[in-house]
This record gives sequence, structure tokens and C-alpha cells, in this order.
Amino acid sequence: MVLSERIGRMNESLTLAMTQKARELQASGRQVLSFSAGEPDFDTPLVVREAAIAAINGGFNKYTAVQGTEELREAIAAKLKRDNNLIYPTKNIVVGTGAKHSLFCLFEALISDGDEVIVPTPAWVSYPELVSYCGGKSVLVQTKAENNFKMTASELKAALTARTKLLIINSPSNPTGSVYSREELAALGEVLKGTSVLVISDEIYEKLIYGVPFCATASVSEDLFKRTITVNGLSKSVAMTGWRMGYFAAADEQIAKAVTKLQSQSTTNTCSIVQKAAIPALDGRADDEIETMRKRFELRRDLALELLADAPLLKPIVPQGAFYLFISCKAIEPDSMRFCLRLLEEAGVATVPGVGFACEGYFRMSFATNEENIKLGLAKIAEFANGYK
Repeated sequence: MVLSERIGRMNESLTLAMTQKARELQASGRQVLSFSAGEPDFDTPLVVREAAIAAINGGFNKYTAVQGTEELREAIAAKLKRDNNLIYPTKNIVVGTGAKHSLFCLFEALISDGDEVIVPTPAWVSYPELVSYCGGKSVLVQTKAENNFKMTASELKAALTARTKLLIINSPSNPTGSVYSREELAALGEVLKGTSVLVISDEIYEKLIYGVPFCATASVSEDLFKRTITVNGLSKSVAMTGWRMGYFAAADEQIAKAVTKLQSQSTTNTCSIVQKAAIPALDGRADDEIETMRKRFELRRDLALELLADAPLLKPIVPQGAFYLFISCKAIEPDSMRFCLRLLEEAGVATVPGVGFACEGYFRMSFATNEENIKLGLAKIAEFANGYK
């Protein structure tokens, strides 16, 4: 066999696959409304773009430290202290080429063959695939809709074994938009006391919250601080998907050193221009534009939920964060892939089947698009669902 065994363990991202299928239909002349990709439709804030232009014109185009420039890591450390009451030295912070890259490097640095990683589901499509590629085993824990798809302490306790290495927490969640409260995180932390399990807390949607407070996992207790690796980035809340800027902070400097070593032999540094541009996105200068986007997303969420009432057999989870609706189609079609493919082919609306998030009978639609598209798309979804045979 030409290809490696490890690449054979990895499946293609279903989110990107549905997005590509929508593009192919559009290229053939079909009108397609795509709600599949998790990408803000807003432009990157002006202050960020201006910082990038200044970096280019100033000749900031050489290699930087693999971990990221000291200036950028200082901005990240200040952000974590200001927003999350977390204090890290800059040596414990590593900048990556997007939060996904940071996650991949962390898994590579931490997972040995056979290590178990607890993944509450529904879960972002890439978690199990990255774990598998790195030789680990994902322990998928199906959470309950009545708990807003958040893992409980009893569910975590039942999933722990002697081989458990990591627990992944994603708050706000992709695909459900659920947000863990401080009390819920504290309960999970109590279960982990006395174990060697590390927590990877993916907080990429932190700034996109609707009506509830955000709580960083590492801020809950001293024990959780020591075992939690906080992962974040700028793609979602600052509309910087194409810029590829992510980072993590860990209490254990050895984790930062290990990932730095890995990145030194793979990507070297994140783009120098992006690093300069990221600073005003972190230090508060872009906060007004971030808040404008957040408010707009909240209005779109409310609009989508209102319009979805026209399809009474489709039951959404009301998201507290991020920019997705996770919708039950069980009453119409329990096979989410079949439902989504028919929705795309017959109604020209692209969404993502729940099976890709390890939760059958649901589908995800992004409301990170303009209001007219939401109105037209939801009308098509309602017509399709109400006439489904």
C-alpha cells in the first residue's frame, strides 16, 4: 500500500465535504444556499487589517520565534488575564496556524498509542479524527438533549478508565451552541480530582455568547487550572478564518516545549504578518466590532428560531453561543445523511448531517450569513420538511 496506515484511519471532514458538494452544484448552474460552513460573513475588523498592512509596509516578513513573537504572546497573556482571570507566563503560550493546528499538535505531543480521549457528543467533526490519527481511541459519550447536550459528572465518571489521557470540553459548543456554567465545570472537575487526566478546553467561540456568562474551564479551580490546556483563536469571533491564527496556554511548561519542538520541525512560525495583525484583535482595539458582530449573530439566531417554527416537526436546541442551530429531524427522517442529501438535492439547501458530529437524527445549520439568506433558506427547509415523504 502506498499510503500510510495512520492516514487511512482518518476520514474527510463532513462539514467541508458538504460545503464542497454545494459548490459543485452551484458550478453546474444550480442555486444553492449554503449553511454548512462555520464561517462568519463579516469582514475582518479594520484595525486588524490596518495592522497587517503596516506590518507588510514595515518589512515584518522574516522568521519569528516558533512559539510566536514575544509581543503577541504578551498580548495573549494579557487577554487571558483580563477576560478569563488566568495568569500564564509567555513561555507557556504557543501560537499556532489556527486553533485546529494547535489541537493537532497537542494531540500529537500528548497521545500515545491506545490512550483514551473522552469526547462528549455531539462533537465537532475533527476531534475524533485527530485523536485516531495520533494513535488514540476516542471514547464517545452521548450526552442528552434534556441537558442541552452537556456532559454531566456521572457521565464523565462512567467513561473514565485507567487508559484515559484527555477530556475534551468545547464551550460554547460546535454544533449545539451549548455553554457550560461554572457549576457544571466544577462538577466535572470534582470527578477528575486524584486522576492524571488532562483537559483540553476548546474556547474558540468564547466571544459569541447570548444571554449567559462565559466561564473558562481553567478558571474554575486550582486543580482544573493545573490540568487544563486552554485552546483559542481568532477565526470565529474576529472573522479571521482565512488568517489562520490560534493559540494555547498550559500550566505545564513541558507541554508548551513539546509542541514548540513539533512545530519547529513542521510549520516553524505562524505567518509573521498575521502575528502582527492579531495583536489589536486581542488587546481590545477590535472589541467594538466584535460586539457588533455578536449582536448581529444573536439577531440572526432569533430570526432563524422564529422561522423554524413553520416546520413544527423540526426541533432545534436553542444555542447559548456560537452560530449554529442543531436541529432534530427524527420525527421526519432519522437518517441525517439521507435527510441532508435530499435537502441539498431537492431544495438546494446545504447543511451538515448530525452523524458527522456523532449524533444521529439531527442536522446543523450555520446562521453566520445574512438575514435574506436565512429567510429564504428557512422557507425552503420548512417547505421541504413539511412535504417530506
